[in-house]
Amino acid sequence: MTNMKHTVYSEELVARVVAELGIPSLERATIGEVVLIARRLEELTGIPFIRMDQGVPGLPPCRVGTEAEKVALDTLAPAIYPAAEGIPELKREASRFVRAFLDIDVAEAGCVPVTGSVAGSFGSFIACLQRDPRRDTVLFIDPGFPIQKSQLRVLGARWEQFDIHDHRGPEALRARMEPLMESGRIAAIIYSNPNNPAWISLTESELQVIGQLATRHDAIVLEDLAYFGMDFRDDFGKPFQPPYVPTVARYTDNYILMLSASKIFSYAGQRAAFVAISDTLFSRRFPALAERYSGSGVFGPTLIASILYMITSGATHSTQFGYAAMLRAATDGTLDFVAETREYARRARLMKETFERHGFHVVYSTDDGDRPISDGFFFTIGYGEGEGAMSCGELMSELLLYGVSSIALSTTGSDQQGIRACCSRMTGDMFPLLDERLAAFRADH
Repeated sequence: MTNMKHTVYSEELVARVVAELGIPSLERATIGEVVLIARRLEELTGIPFIRMDQGVPGLPPCRVGTEAEKVALDTLAPAIYPAAEGIPELKREASRFVRAFLDIDVAEAGCVPVTGSVAGSFGSFIACLQRDPRRDTVLFIDPGFPIQKSQLRVLGARWEQFDIHDHRGPEALRARMEPLMESGRIAAIIYSNPNNPAWISLTESELQVIGQLATRHDAIVLEDLAYFGMDFRDDFGKPFQPPYVPTVARYTDNYILMLSASKIFSYAGQRAAFVAISDTLFSRRFPALAERYSGSGVFGPTLIASILYMITSGATHSTQFGYAAMLRAATDGTLDFVAETREYARRARLMKETFERHGFHVVYSTDDGDRPISDGFFFTIGYGEGEGAMSCGELMSELLLYGVSSIALSTTGSDQQGIRACCSRMTGDMFPLLDERLAAFRADH
């Protein structure tokens, strides 16, 4: 690296802010810590960042939801505690939505609203880890959402992980997973699809392997579908007709699907999501759950009443009405949420072109085989090749000096060198600024 002459912020200022915030390592900095650094530097200098750190929606909230929620607020909904299992309208529409876009059947009883998918995964981890004392470990198919490992730290739970980068395709994936599953300790398997941060999409054949191994070794698959239908290479926005969104639910009965309103309906502020628990798992009895909670030990009711209710005491009443309305509109075909969110693909494509023009490369660039990944909400970026490649921490730290914030791939369970970039906050006037700052970066490196 040459002496830098084109930075937006000085090394001394960035180091002072990092020390002021008590952040021990930039390479291991959480999303929240990176956000704090960017905000503080903006406050001190008045110079705006290119914000690629936090995955917040960059589109207006769905009006179908806001209008329905306004109506609910004018009724008795705010005065009444929401039922732990959710309002009937939302449970019905969630079940219909799953049928319409995944082509699978989940009973209304198993569709349970949660206060964001983060609450859904936290509660699901607890239930999965407590159902059988022999199974005390969660398997992460990484890279993944860092907060989910933080949840296991809160619980004091074990986990195993592997980076799927070098294990794509059904046979390679099976060969990597099988030894881990044979330990008998895996309680749950978790991944996101499309993937946060890499935006790769597991294929049906890969999902079949995961489902088969989950059934054989009695593990529960937690399938995080936060970016539902946002693999824009296919049009998943037409209800009750193919193509349907890929899911492990076709290959096992041991699953909990996690769907969120945050991205597909730009409804993140209302913390609206639901879990869809397979009919078989919902009604399955576990003696360990019965003993712990002095109840029936049936998985679904225990998760709802003894675990999720202890975390958030239900999902906000009025928000459930808004969420139900959005799901209904999508399932009725009057709201094409895939078309609404396709703007992210356009932004990602322009950002990738800008990065590549200045010597960067996409780290996770293809799915199984040579099919390029979709443009979408996230993508991954590296700089340099072989021994000359910048490490995760180096690239993330260096880009901060040029007013570009991101998170290191090392925080997501990836073994690759690079950063995660989010396109959601990129507006038209920011692309020339990104181009200017990356040109400066390249001139100095």
